[in-house]
Amino acid sequence: MTTLTALVWKEGDQYVSKCPELEVASCGDTIEEALENLKEAVELYIENAKELVIPDDALEAVFSKKFATTFEVTI
Repeated sequence: MTTLTALVWKEGDQYVSKCPELEVASCGDTIEEALENLKEAVELYIENAKELVIPDDALEAVFSKKFATTFEVTI
């Protein structure tokens, strides 16, 4: 199991969710639905990558580069 990042924001009446590590996105009527749809989209993306014979170490390289930080802005 791997932990990935989910970014969620509202656009109009929909919530958009995106996994920045894989550049995969989805949406839903609620935050929970958007996250569940994103999870499904990411799982399909990884499944397809494996079918295309993308080596596991190439996928692992994407996951290992994840980090989080904060920064300040002047408003």
